[in-house]
Amino acid sequence: MTLNCAIVDDEPLALDLLESYVRRTPYLNLVGRYSSAVAAMKGLEQHKADLLFLDIQMPELDGLEFAKTVNADTRIVFTTAFSHYAVDGYRVNALDYLLKPFGYKDFREASDRALEWFTLKNTQTQAPEGEAPQAEECIYVKSEYKLIQIYLSDILYIEGLKDYVKIYTESNPRPILSLCSMKSMEERLPSDRFMRVHRSYIVSKQQARVIDRGRIVFGKATIPVSDSYKQEWQAFLNERAL
Repeated sequence: MTLNCAIVDDEPLALDLLESYVRRTPYLNLVGRYSSAVAAMKGLEQHKADLLFLDIQMPELDGLEFAKTVNADTRIVFTTAFSHYAVDGYRVNALDYLLKPFGYKDFREASDRALEWFTLKNTQTQAPEGEAPQAEECIYVKSEYKLIQIYLSDILYIEGLKDYVKIYTESNPRPILSLCSMKSMEERLPSDRFMRVHRSYIVSKQQARVIDRGRIVFGKATIPVSDSYKQEWQAFLNERAL
């Protein structure tokens, strides 16, 4: 698999270094190098990139703001001298970030993660010839700069904590922490299998096996159903109650 990539940095030496790293990486194909976000904005309209290596601190338009305008199918790896930008990078759906100064080893690891991401994405979306695409059976979430596969059937419930979510599964005693909003998670999960029951909770309909006085019980955890979602939850139960 080949990934078309572009590099954006206002420092000429940094651009040269990134280009040398790209050319050393067999599955990367350089389609553009830009010394500003403004130039990249124009160039990427003509030469679409799967992967973008993007500096954050640049004049005119910084990398974080520019990232919000990038095509949704393009993955971003930020290059920055300041580690506190990592969380901001997650908020614009960055795949990874490289802390300057970085060597080829770190660059290659970030590129490998990008390749893995695109490979997994293609595996999920491409059905065999002559067959209709099947419903998604798993999702991949970012946790500690890794992509973690989670089967939908394994999810018990999801808890929202400000900018993060905790994903509780049947096979793992510890939840998986990922920087993601509850709204994004709710939109990502199939509504026929998951239901929002509270501002802070999404539950698996299949895994909700014990209801105690209106609350959903998962082992020692008890999930409340808020008034805003009570009617929908009760309708779901009424359809299946004997």
